[in-house]
Amino acid sequence: MSAQIRMAAEADAEQMLAIYAPVVRETVISFEYEPPSLPEFRERIRTTLERMPWLVSDKDSEIAGYAYASPFRTREGYRWACELTIYVHRGYHRCGIGRALYTSLFRCLALQGYCVAVATITIPNTASIALHESMGMRRVGTYEKVGYKHGQWLDDGVWQIELQPMPAEPDPPVPWQQIAGSAQWREAISAGLAYLKL
Repeated sequence: MSAQIRMAAEADAEQMLAIYAPVVRETVISFEYEPPSLPEFRERIRTTLERMPWLVSDKDSEIAGYAYASPFRTREGYRWACELTIYVHRGYHRCGIGRALYTSLFRCLALQGYCVAVATITIPNTASIALHESMGMRRVGTYEKVGYKHGQWLDDGVWQIELQPMPAEPDPPVPWQQIAGSAQWREAISAGLAYLKL
Protein backbone atom coordinates (compact mmCIF):
# COMPACT_ATOMS: atom_id res chain seq x y z
CA MET A 1 0.00 0.00 0.00
CA SER A 2 1.34 3.45 -0.89
CA ALA A 3 1.73 6.23 1.65
CA GLN A 4 -1.33 8.37 2.20
CA ILE A 5 -2.66 11.39 4.01
CA ARG A 6 -6.15 11.01 5.43
CA MET A 7 -8.47 12.18 8.16
CA ALA A 8 -7.75 10.64 11.54
CA ALA A 9 -10.18 8.38 13.35
CA GLU A 10 -10.55 7.37 16.97
CA ALA A 11 -9.17 3.97 15.98
CA ASP A 12 -5.83 5.69 15.30
CA ALA A 13 -5.51 6.84 18.91
CA GLU A 14 -3.19 4.07 20.11
CA GLN A 15 -0.61 4.62 17.37
CA MET A 16 -0.75 8.40 17.70
CA LEU A 17 -0.42 8.19 21.47
CA ALA A 18 2.67 6.02 20.98
CA ILE A 19 4.17 8.93 19.02
CA TYR A 20 3.13 11.54 21.55
CA ALA A 21 3.84 9.81 24.88
CA PRO A 22 7.67 9.83 24.59
CA VAL A 23 7.53 13.53 23.70
CA VAL A 24 5.69 14.18 26.95
CA ARG A 25 7.90 11.98 29.10
CA GLU A 26 11.30 12.80 27.65
CA THR A 27 11.22 16.34 26.25
CA VAL A 28 10.01 19.88 26.92
CA ILE A 29 8.26 20.09 23.54
CA SER A 30 4.94 19.43 25.29
CA PHE A 31 4.21 21.04 28.65
CA GLU A 32 2.14 18.07 29.76
CA TYR A 33 3.90 16.17 32.56
CA GLU A 34 2.20 12.81 32.00
CA PRO A 35 0.89 11.36 28.73
CA PRO A 36 -2.90 11.21 28.48
CA SER A 37 -4.64 7.87 28.85
CA LEU A 38 -5.85 6.13 25.72
CA PRO A 39 -9.52 7.01 26.44
CA GLU A 40 -8.54 10.65 27.01
CA PHE A 41 -6.59 10.74 23.76
CA ARG A 42 -9.55 9.25 21.89
CA GLU A 43 -11.71 12.00 23.39
CA ARG A 44 -9.27 14.64 22.13
CA ILE A 45 -9.57 13.24 18.62
CA ARG A 46 -13.36 13.09 18.86
CA THR A 47 -13.62 16.67 20.15
CA THR A 48 -11.27 18.07 17.51
CA LEU A 49 -13.03 16.29 14.65
CA GLU A 50 -16.38 17.80 15.60
CA ARG A 51 -15.31 20.90 13.69
CA MET A 52 -11.64 20.92 12.70
CA PRO A 53 -9.39 18.59 10.70
CA TRP A 54 -6.98 16.09 12.24
CA LEU A 55 -4.78 14.47 9.59
CA VAL A 56 -2.51 11.44 9.69
CA SER A 57 0.16 10.21 7.31
CA ASP A 58 0.47 6.46 7.15
CA LYS A 59 1.96 3.66 5.11
CA ASP A 60 0.96 0.02 5.37
CA SER A 61 -1.29 0.92 8.32
CA GLU A 62 1.59 2.43 10.33
CA ILE A 63 1.10 6.07 11.29
CA ALA A 64 4.19 8.16 10.53
CA GLY A 65 2.85 11.45 11.89
CA TYR A 66 -0.20 13.56 12.57
CA ALA A 67 -1.27 17.19 12.53
CA TYR A 68 -4.41 18.99 13.58
CA ALA A 69 -5.87 22.42 14.23
CA SER A 70 -7.75 23.70 17.25
CA PRO A 71 -9.43 27.04 18.00
CA PHE A 72 -6.94 29.81 18.74
CA ARG A 73 -9.24 31.40 21.33
CA THR A 74 -12.87 30.83 22.33
CA ARG A 75 -14.23 34.36 21.88
CA GLU A 76 -16.20 34.96 18.71
CA GLY A 77 -13.87 37.49 17.17
CA TYR A 78 -11.06 34.92 17.04
CA ARG A 79 -13.01 32.35 15.06
CA TRP A 80 -11.00 32.83 11.84
CA ALA A 81 -7.75 31.91 13.61
CA CYS A 82 -6.59 28.44 14.62
CA GLU A 83 -3.65 26.87 16.44
CA LEU A 84 -1.56 24.09 14.95
CA THR A 85 -0.18 20.88 16.44
CA ILE A 86 2.10 18.40 14.68
CA TYR A 87 4.09 15.34 15.74
CA VAL A 88 6.17 12.95 13.63
CA HIS A 89 7.17 9.40 14.58
CA ARG A 90 10.85 9.21 15.54
CA GLY A 91 11.45 6.58 12.90
CA TYR A 92 10.17 8.87 10.14
CA HIS A 93 12.10 12.08 10.72
CA ARG A 94 13.43 13.70 7.52
CA CYS A 95 10.90 11.83 5.37
CA GLY A 96 8.85 14.89 4.44
CA ILE A 97 6.05 14.04 6.88
CA GLY A 98 5.82 17.47 8.50
CA ARG A 99 5.78 19.37 5.21
CA ALA A 100 3.29 16.93 3.71
CA LEU A 101 0.86 17.12 6.62
CA TYR A 102 1.05 20.90 6.92
CA THR A 103 0.59 21.37 3.17
CA SER A 104 -2.64 19.38 3.29
CA LEU A 105 -3.79 20.86 6.61
CA PHE A 106 -3.28 24.46 5.45
CA ARG A 107 -5.32 23.79 2.32
CA CYS A 108 -8.12 22.17 4.33
CA LEU A 109 -8.25 25.04 6.81
CA ALA A 110 -8.40 27.63 4.04
CA LEU A 111 -11.30 25.77 2.42
CA GLN A 112 -13.15 25.87 5.73
CA GLY A 113 -12.70 29.63 5.86
CA TYR A 114 -9.86 30.00 8.37
CA CYS A 115 -7.54 32.91 7.63
CA VAL A 116 -4.72 32.69 10.17
CA ALA A 117 -2.82 29.80 11.74
CA VAL A 118 -0.58 30.09 14.78
CA ALA A 119 2.02 27.66 16.13
CA THR A 120 3.61 27.86 19.57
CA ILE A 121 7.05 26.24 19.86
CA THR A 122 8.99 25.67 23.06
CA ILE A 123 12.42 27.24 22.68
CA PRO A 124 14.85 25.79 21.74
CA ASN A 125 13.55 23.40 19.09
CA THR A 126 15.64 23.81 15.95
CA ALA A 127 13.86 21.14 13.91
CA SER A 128 10.37 22.47 14.60
CA ILE A 129 11.40 26.07 13.90
CA ALA A 130 12.94 24.98 10.60
CA LEU A 131 9.76 23.14 9.59
CA HIS A 132 7.44 26.02 10.43
CA GLU A 133 9.60 28.62 8.73
CA SER A 134 9.98 26.41 5.65
CA MET A 135 6.17 26.49 5.43
CA GLY A 136 6.21 30.29 5.27
CA MET A 137 5.42 30.92 8.92
CA ARG A 138 7.09 33.91 10.57
CA ARG A 139 7.98 34.47 14.18
CA VAL A 140 5.74 37.13 15.68
CA GLY A 141 6.66 37.02 19.34
CA THR A 142 7.87 35.25 22.45
CA TYR A 143 6.20 34.36 25.73
CA GLU A 144 9.11 34.45 28.14
CA LYS A 145 9.49 31.81 30.85
CA VAL A 146 5.83 30.76 30.69
CA GLY A 147 6.46 27.05 31.26
CA TYR A 148 8.39 24.95 33.75
CA LYS A 149 9.39 21.38 33.05
CA HIS A 150 12.36 19.10 33.75
CA GLY A 151 13.87 21.62 36.14
CA GLN A 152 13.91 24.65 33.86
CA TRP A 153 11.86 27.70 32.96
CA LEU A 154 11.06 27.77 29.25
CA ASP A 155 10.08 30.31 26.60
CA ASP A 156 7.43 29.79 23.94
CA GLY A 157 8.01 31.28 20.52
CA VAL A 158 4.97 32.13 18.39
CA TRP A 159 4.86 31.64 14.62
CA GLN A 160 2.01 32.74 12.34
CA ILE A 161 0.87 32.45 8.73
CA GLU A 162 -2.00 33.83 6.68
CA LEU A 163 -3.79 30.88 5.12
CA GLN A 164 -5.61 33.03 2.58
CA PRO A 165 -6.28 36.74 1.88
CA MET A 166 -8.25 38.48 4.61
CA PRO A 167 -11.81 39.25 3.41
CA ALA A 168 -13.28 42.57 4.44
CA GLU A 169 -16.37 40.78 5.77
CA PRO A 170 -15.54 37.08 6.26
CA ASP A 171 -18.15 34.38 6.51
CA PRO A 172 -17.80 32.14 9.58
CA PRO A 173 -15.64 29.04 9.02
CA VAL A 174 -17.62 25.90 8.29
CA PRO A 175 -17.14 22.44 9.83
CA TRP A 176 -15.04 20.21 7.59
CA GLN A 177 -17.91 17.72 7.30
CA GLN A 178 -19.85 20.21 5.18
CA ILE A 179 -17.22 20.14 2.44
CA ALA A 180 -15.61 16.73 2.95
CA GLY A 181 -17.32 15.20 -0.08
CA SER A 182 -16.19 17.90 -2.50
CA ALA A 183 -13.46 17.62 -5.10
CA GLN A 184 -11.74 20.63 -3.52
CA TRP A 185 -11.54 18.82 -0.18
CA ARG A 186 -10.12 15.67 -1.74
CA GLU A 187 -7.54 17.81 -3.55
CA ALA A 188 -6.64 19.57 -0.28
CA ILE A 189 -6.14 16.29 1.57
CA SER A 190 -3.88 14.96 -1.19
CA ALA A 191 -1.95 18.22 -1.67
CA GLY A 192 0.90 17.12 0.58
CA LEU A 193 1.45 13.69 -0.95
CA ALA A 194 4.20 14.94 -3.27
CA TYR A 195 6.40 15.70 -0.24
CA LEU A 196 6.27 12.21 1.30
CA LYS A 197 9.45 10.17 1.07
CA LEU A 198 8.06 6.90 2.40
